[in-house]
Amino acid sequence: MQQARHSIFETACGDLRVLLDRHPLPELAGIRLFATGCTGFFGYWLLAALECLNRNGQAIEVVALSREPQAFLDRHREFRGLPWLSFVQGGVADFDLPGGRFDGVIHGATDSSPHAAANPSALLTAMIDGMRQVLDVLADRGCQRFLLISSGAVYGNQPASISALSEDDGLAGDAMNPANAYGAGKRIMEMLCACGADTKLPAPVVARCFAFLGPHLPAHLAPAQFLRNALAGGPIVLRGDGSPLRSYLYAADLAVWLLTLLARGSAGRAYNVGGSEAISVGDLARVIRDTVAPGAAIDILGADIGAPRHRYLPDTRRAREELGLEAWTPLPRAIVRMAAALDPASR
Repeated sequence: MQQARHSIFETACGDLRVLLDRHPLPELAGIRLFATGCTGFFGYWLLAALECLNRNGQAIEVVALSREPQAFLDRHREFRGLPWLSFVQGGVADFDLPGGRFDGVIHGATDSSPHAAANPSALLTAMIDGMRQVLDVLADRGCQRFLLISSGAVYGNQPASISALSEDDGLAGDAMNPANAYGAGKRIMEMLCACGADTKLPAPVVARCFAFLGPHLPAHLAPAQFLRNALAGGPIVLRGDGSPLRSYLYAADLAVWLLTLLARGSAGRAYNVGGSEAISVGDLARVIRDTVAPGAAIDILGADIGAPRHRYLPDTRRAREELGLEAWTPLPRAIVRMAAALDPASR
């Protein structure tokens, strides 16, 4: 099992090295960074990218906040003993930092699990309290760069008339619907950061993140479910009608995007983060089937086929034109990487 984890990690680092050679980030050399949300999908890939930069001699120090750092290190032993990485144990709404200056901050800690969504009031409270604590603790630490990891959920439901959501679209979810607590919480976090920007804290660079693929993607998300079905020989089960539209960005691309936003994004500006090619959920299941398990059946359980098509698509022109960011990794390659992490036989 440990050998398998090592293989997944080194494959991830190989993908990241290729991207970082193409898109180097010398601005990050020598910085001391505080990061929250480092024990989930985003955090794993950010830490892997930072390990690649440190292997390249950039001497980046990271202090990561985690409720259970030992549990993370037990799951991902590849991060044990790294001289550049240390942990602070605590929740995002209640933690203390070690002394000294921090040059940069990445705040990404938010529980996006179905369990958290089932209690929207507690979720919203945790997001707001956590954001306030981060701002309070960092107020006097000399921070020069601040990346807030937000979500495309801040836009609410995407109208059929808008082909892709841009950062300037003034949309929001229904404030009377508790199902929108996550998106509303991210909007409030963005506003708290904007209001907190003063001579002690920089205005944030905001990453509004959409949909992704890669090893360690949360198991409840559709791509992970489809891949598990495919690797078991099928059928691949779609609970709806397969019509919702998404665009996916590979996790290594995501990590490089986020670090680029930290290094070069304009303070006080939001950037959409996600794939550039729309694909229906049904077509995603077919690509997964064709890539991983040709011949496997696809079961579409169905929904009201007359229902509006649910779109969740970012316009990423700002990131592309201002920062040179692209969806570099093709979808089939991202699927192969994710499948290899799920299936011991393919390692």
